[in-house]
Amino acid sequence: MHAKKINIVYDHQIFDQQKYGGISRYFCEVASRIARDNNCDVKFASPIFFNCYLKFDSDRVKGLYIPQIPKTGKLIQLINNLIAPCLVRLCSPNLVHETYYSYKSAASNSAKVIVTVHDMIHELFPESFETSDTTRFKKAAAVNRADHVICVSGNTQQDLIRLLGVDPAKTSVVHHGYELMVAPSGMRRCEEPYILYVGSRGGYKNFDRLLQGYAASPSIHKNFQLVAFGGGELTRQERSRIQELGGGRLQVRHFSGDDEVLADLYDFAHVFVYPSLYEGFGIPPLEAMSVGCPVLCSDRSSLPEVLGDAAGFFDPESVDSIANALERVLFDSSYRQGLIEKGYGRCARYSWEKCAKETLDVYRYVVGSEI
Repeated sequence: MHAKKINIVYDHQIFDQQKYGGISRYFCEVASRIARDNNCDVKFASPIFFNCYLKFDSDRVKGLYIPQIPKTGKLIQLINNLIAPCLVRLCSPNLVHETYYSYKSAASNSAKVIVTVHDMIHELFPESFETSDTTRFKKAAAVNRADHVICVSGNTQQDLIRLLGVDPAKTSVVHHGYELMVAPSGMRRCEEPYILYVGSRGGYKNFDRLLQGYAASPSIHKNFQLVAFGGGELTRQERSRIQELGGGRLQVRHFSGDDEVLADLYDFAHVFVYPSLYEGFGIPPLEAMSVGCPVLCSDRSSLPEVLGDAAGFFDPESVDSIANALERVLFDSSYRQGLIEKGYGRCARYSWEKCAKETLDVYRYVVGSEI
């Protein structure tokens, strides 16, 4: 028995859509580790791309890097769709891992095709997207023609099977890895004690209920600021909502910046709160845990699966549940310390090395590499 060489190609799709981003980073982290295996040849077939993670892996890339996404981005996607099948064939893969969803594959008929499903948000929360968004239709086409589908959590796998009727036998669960891009610098970015929220705030992200929970407890909003990182500046509507809920008593601030700013905010936060109604996996809570920040989290979707007993959970549709969870972690020091200690252990379960190893196991299974 010996391992057959696996010639793996990752297609262009996500790399002409994201300059940075979680999905493109996932593929680059996994591919760079799989490439260390002597029985794997790894290439990216991305004719024109803007992605910075992929730029750093240029030795394996068949394509041209452009530093800025031009106004003709849609035209470049169309050009890529036309050129990519030829470029993929030139790489002679026996396995193509598609990096996003499309109606047609760039792979030849002889290559096995794998698709990763990161979440089912488009299917469960269609109101969060423009009516012109075709992602869910492309996803349905992609997963049904794929030879195998990787799901980033058991919850995502169950949703995929239930919502799109995919055969369970052609699915596998491979949890994401994670790591902070940079270590905290030790700089305190916010002098006052604060509660931290990270990411976009609309729709299913459920930031408004966090605002309500924060406003509902005077002991919280008198003693702690609420800091929102990323997701764009607070909108006029959000500022109006903050005024409506607190009459000027609420201390809500927005921060933006690079990975070092985010790492520092995690480092000094009294608690990180993740009130989302749905996540395919949920990396930010693990980032917080890794620097000793206790985590409060919605009890929905994949989050209990990923975080186990290392987070404090609440009902994300109950303002009282959110407020009570905040009060407990902020004012019960032994409970808070317990979450911190469990958090260190929990986040140690997830790494890009483990994710890459399990992904390669799926590749070997799909191509039948043991001969």
